[in-house]
Amino acid sequence: MKLDLRPLLAGERLLDVDYELILDTDPEDTASFLYGVSFPSPMKVKGDITNTAGYMRMSLDAKLDYEAKCARCLSDVNGSFTFSLEKTVAPKEVLTGLDEDKLDDYAIIEDGFLDVDEQLKEQLEMEFPLRFLCRDDCRGLCQRCGKNLNDGDCNCAKTEIDPRLAPLQKLLDEMNNKK
Repeated sequence: MKLDLRPLLAGERLLDVDYELILDTDPEDTASFLYGVSFPSPMKVKGDITNTAGYMRMSLDAKLDYEAKCARCLSDVNGSFTFSLEKTVAPKEVLTGLDEDKLDDYAIIEDGFLDVDEQLKEQLEMEFPLRFLCRDDCRGLCQRCGKNLNDGDCNCAKTEIDPRLAPLQKLLDEMNNKK
């Protein structure tokens, strides 16, 4: 959404922001940081931009619902995620001498308008979790048969050891026999 900041540039003190941002992401895009995540409703954005004697500050809060799979057992996980975005707002002309690294600290006004969608998406990318769990103590899936261990133990043999770890098991057995 492009916000018209011309009234603030002309001397007004406050601009309220309240809108919804539709995230057009593809949950099947393996290159995306949102791979496997879908959003059943738009992101709700609320906040304001204040002008205090020419110093403008943007403060936005965003909330969105998501649907994903548990990283351990592949059960459905539904939740809500909130984050905040706070930046100093300045016209592009004022920031002409700054380094690229310092420009990230600012929300830049171009031709009297401020596009906040891209900044919200960038903030979401930095703060959104990479994995989700259905619960903190999720036991995951059995590596052998694939049974969800949250539903109970499986009937697979528990004594079988990964062949790559057999030398370590031999050392452990020797240490236990010496005691």
